[in-house]
Amino acid sequence: MATNNTAGIGFEKQIWDAACVLRGNMDASEYKSVVLGLIFLKYISDRFDEKYQSLVAEGDGFEEDIDEYTSEGIFFVPENARWNVIASNAHTPEIGTIIDEAMRAIEKENKRLKDILPKNFARPELDKRRLGDVVDLFTNIKMVDAGSSKDILGRTYEYCLSKFAEQEGKLAGEFYTPSCVVRTLVEVLQPYNGRVYDPCCGSGGMFVQSAKFVENHRGNINDISVYGQDSNPTTWKMAQMNLAIRGIDADLGKFNADTFFNDCHPTLRADYIMANPPFNLSDWGADKLTDDVRWQYGMPPAGNANFAWLQHMIHHLAPNGKIGMVLANGSLSSQSGGEGEIRKNIINADLVECIIAMPTQLFYTTQIPVSLWFLSKNKKQKGKTLFIDARKLGTMVTRKLRELTDEDIAMIADAYKAYCEGTLEDQKGFCAVVDTEEIAKQDYILTPGRYVGIEEQEDDGEPFEEKMARLTGELSELFAQSHTLEAEIRQKLEAIGYGI
Repeated sequence: MATNNTAGIGFEKQIWDAACVLRGNMDASEYKSVVLGLIFLKYISDRFDEKYQSLVAEGDGFEEDIDEYTSEGIFFVPENARWNVIASNAHTPEIGTIIDEAMRAIEKENKRLKDILPKNFARPELDKRRLGDVVDLFTNIKMVDAGSSKDILGRTYEYCLSKFAEQEGKLAGEFYTPSCVVRTLVEVLQPYNGRVYDPCCGSGGMFVQSAKFVENHRGNINDISVYGQDSNPTTWKMAQMNLAIRGIDADLGKFNADTFFNDCHPTLRADYIMANPPFNLSDWGADKLTDDVRWQYGMPPAGNANFAWLQHMIHHLAPNGKIGMVLANGSLSSQSGGEGEIRKNIINADLVECIIAMPTQLFYTTQIPVSLWFLSKNKKQKGKTLFIDARKLGTMVTRKLRELTDEDIAMIADAYKAYCEGTLEDQKGFCAVVDTEEIAKQDYILTPGRYVGIEEQEDDGEPFEEKMARLTGELSELFAQSHTLEAEIRQKLEAIGYGI
């Protein structure tokens, strides 16, 4: 039975419903930091309290020793920031100020969180009665369950991110890539160890899924090193909190910064790069970067940053490094602004390992069709590229949103693995392994449909003459019905004085 990404939601929805009490007339973009900040505060308080109680039980008087907590990756929570203090003041006019002060106190004791946590709970437009109600609801929910605390909170955080993305629409693309898209990138690349980099990391989803992958395959999360950056200050802070919850020690730079103009990791050569850069970004500053060392395969056009992002990532690859990224489908065939020549040069450098055409309606934020690009500095199959047409995969989970199931993702990842091993057989309508010479004959266009062909249809056994006689008979009946309906409509219109 197919499993989709929203299966098993229970606890997460409970938290989300509690958070929605806060909304009132506030926009989703405004109350996002409030909700995520409260989840974070409650979680670290529960983690702290669990350790605090065990130290009290030991009776050695170390319960206020900060090192006892930080040595186990637990954030130290000062006395005035602990949840019992917040809960006892839930219905006082000062609750917003008390939460803000708690955030400041936690930042002061935990350098990693400096200037990261939201401190906007005291603002007048945030209804303090509703805030107190949410604090009450959170008080009754224990966010630490033995053995799965990080996963519970992480799932909740991610679920809330997805719900905010759904509500915010177009603007949400800055911080959220659908989980099934990220998981597809991760399952194909399989980042077991090494340096993982995302130059436009949003809320950190690529890193979270990479860590999950390592843990799920009995690896050690400490075998990967995480690097990233993001230009949006709010998104950058969300990523820091998201990764802190997961216990992922990441270098996202000292502050938010534009990747093209202020590269936080100029000397980094990454083993795995995963990214979902902004689609078709215009006015990205090309005129100020005309002689940049990153444009090895051609100067990207000023009106579209797609190939600037791609070349930036190639520049940061280690000798055996791999890239998995999301790009708008236009990049597969565009010839404008020199993009065709850049694509040709990258293909002839034997960097393009796999192109996957994705289904529509995967994103909350856009209806633009997208593809996944996988590049490698050291391809297993030299001179060959795998094309996968996955447009028919996925399941509609709402009227507007599609998700890839676990089985869909496994099908894609298995095809890629077989290609790397040299055992993949072409499957009409789904996958094909193509020589670079053939791609050159197609003017270096990378649209998978050109190469995988059309799925063969099974013969239903009905002779052609019989089938045509049956179909034309059915069509004749439909024509007769349409004439009857037309006559009825004319009659009704005449009855009300609108004859035609």
